[in-house]
Amino acid sequence: MPSDSIAPSDFSDAVPEPSAGAITDVDGIEVGHFSDSRRPTGCTVILAQGGAVAGVDVRGGGPGTRETDLLASGNFVQQVHGIVLAGGSAWGLAAADGAVRWLEEQGVGLDVRYGTLPIVPAAVLFDLPLGDARIRPDAAAGYAACQAASRLAPAEGNVGAGSGALVGKLFGVHRAMKGGIGTASIEVDGFRMGALIACNALGDVLDPGTGRVVAGARTEDGRALLDTRRALLRGELPKPILAASNTTIGVIATDATLTKAQANRLATVAHDGLARAINPVHTMSDGDTLFALATGAVPATRKSPDMIVLCTMAAEVVARATLRAVQAAQSVRLDAAFYPCVGDLGKV
Repeated sequence: MPSDSIAPSDFSDAVPEPSAGAITDVDGIEVGHFSDSRRPTGCTVILAQGGAVAGVDVRGGGPGTRETDLLASGNFVQQVHGIVLAGGSAWGLAAADGAVRWLEEQGVGLDVRYGTLPIVPAAVLFDLPLGDARIRPDAAAGYAACQAASRLAPAEGNVGAGSGALVGKLFGVHRAMKGGIGTASIEVDGFRMGALIACNALGDVLDPGTGRVVAGARTEDGRALLDTRRALLRGELPKPILAASNTTIGVIATDATLTKAQANRLATVAHDGLARAINPVHTMSDGDTLFALATGAVPATRKSPDMIVLCTMAAEVVARATLRAVQAAQSVRLDAAFYPCVGDLGKV
């Protein structure tokens, strides 16, 4: 039976696991989503209105980003006030304009004498296969996401930047599954680390605890998981892939006090979490990008954990949030295509 003709009833009724915490557990962090009702796309804002030291690490061959160079350790800007994650490929970077406008209206930003300038880096993923590709997140979408932002645990799955995400496209998009956005947090010695990940990976998503594939490319009949890594190693050839047509993007945040150099190191090591949860990862068709934020909400007089501990926390929470992104996703039927979720396949 062709994969695009499978009905949801052909799968089990498994449901995602309970939430594993949220990035908003970190003091100073707010999250807001905008999901477009016209097609599966949207954007997500992560706000640090009190300012946060930030770093970034961009991997993969097809990134779409804004204002990442200023996060280099030697550059002038020391803090950011928000991060935007969006669908829509490079067009979706326009959502950051709306976030900047909203933050400026709140009086949040860098004093540049002639005005208050919010610093809002951004990254995008490619979700154009679902619906009318002319509908993309724009400045109004970014503004609306800011209006919706709060300290509450953010919704997961088919919302915000994860609205149109798919995973497991290496053997054709018709054999892919629904991706999404997920969050998680952990605490060690009174310090918190949270992550928010929008997973639109070319590769499969694995349970980092067991190494078992839970979402990704399906077999030709669409009823089971293929296991992309094993398929490639036994000689199965992937389908031609449009460059930069995937990408996993996200933010990690901690309430520890860090320097820019330490924040950049945190972002670098956090990619280990993607490598535990996605295979293959960082491909030439992915633009995987992770931002790191340090709000310093825990008083600087209290010594932060060793960087080895913080980096271990970062990789762990990214892996958990990536898994949550597919566990919380819901299936999508659009035109003749059907993209099942983890629950449909009974692989929770």
